[in-house]
Amino acid sequence: MTRIVQVIVLPALLAAGAPDARAQGGGGRGFQGQMDTVRMRQLYISNDPRDLPRGNFAAQIVRKNRTDSIYFARFKGLVDVQKVTYPSRADGMIIPAYVFAPINKRGPNGHAAMIWVHQGIHADWDESLLPFVKEAVDKGYVLITPEYRGSTGFGEAHYMAIDYGGYEVDDAISAMDYLKRLPYVDMSRVGMMGWSHGGFITMHNATRPGHGLKAAASMVPVTDLFFRLALKGPGYIQNFSAEPRVQGAPFEKVDEYIRRSPVFHVETLDIPVIVHVSTNDRDVNYVENQMMVWKLKALKPDLAETKIYVDPPGWGGSVGHAFDRRVDPVTLERLDTPEQIDSWNRIWDFFNWHLRPLEDRSKPAPPVRVQP
Repeated sequence: MTRIVQVIVLPALLAAGAPDARAQGGGGRGFQGQMDTVRMRQLYISNDPRDLPRGNFAAQIVRKNRTDSIYFARFKGLVDVQKVTYPSRADGMIIPAYVFAPINKRGPNGHAAMIWVHQGIHADWDESLLPFVKEAVDKGYVLITPEYRGSTGFGEAHYMAIDYGGYEVDDAISAMDYLKRLPYVDMSRVGMMGWSHGGFITMHNATRPGHGLKAAASMVPVTDLFFRLALKGPGYIQNFSAEPRVQGAPFEKVDEYIRRSPVFHVETLDIPVIVHVSTNDRDVNYVENQMMVWKLKALKPDLAETKIYVDPPGWGGSVGHAFDRRVDPVTLERLDTPEQIDSWNRIWDFFNWHLRPLEDRSKPAPPVRVQP
């Protein structure tokens, strides 16, 4: 009630001659007109966690159960699918995940692995990625897909624990600890990959010390929260400003938003990365992704492989944002365009080079023959 009263009373005070906050700051002139209360409400940004958006948790659980059934049914006899959990390094929170692996597993250290981070702020690992999972497993990868805090399908507590650019980053890299339990995974050949928000989390981890990753792919990633939140507006900022570990807009918590923006941490990148963006992206707009592409080119030309796709055929309302994730929603088969084929060929070639998924390192290396 207190917050509502503040919003309603402030215009009345100003209209009655109360000093404007700008005037109190020094140098500015006092408020000269009638306060627009509609605009004020539109611009209001809460820092109270009680004001975080909520979801239909029951419906999300039903939807997640449907996704589970699709993966288990489609992959029966083709891919080993497991649902697992592990604790986050951040605070011990239990993180659910899928593990996808070949049916016939190699011996110790036989497989390269990938931590694949799903896209979306409040989203989950869904069936739209099924054909790409199948391709990865066929190439010999073991995949783990963290359902980091804020993900949907796991109830209210998990959803409301969202920590954008914070503990969710730890949730994802903590999947390394689960992979260590699998004797057939070679921990020297682990990569990370993600699109959009998943690309944001991937780039964060690739620029943090001690990550243990060998290579990373960050596709159409969120990069700069100052620019992004300013571009998307107060309604979008509200999704993050009230989080318990933020509780403020970017201008109020400058250092915190810098920590949560991977574009400011490119200097510490120490592994190869591949980044693809599109000029007609209407979600992570190209003007945001330009910042990451050009900074990688300037500071890390020997580590970063980048490509800008010019107005590729898109998918859904965000058009180019999902240009290389086009999948038929019924058959769950790829809807390939030349750009999608090119992007995936480059991704797989990148990881083939750095992670060597076809190598079975559980077997002794063949002897080197010296020509007489």
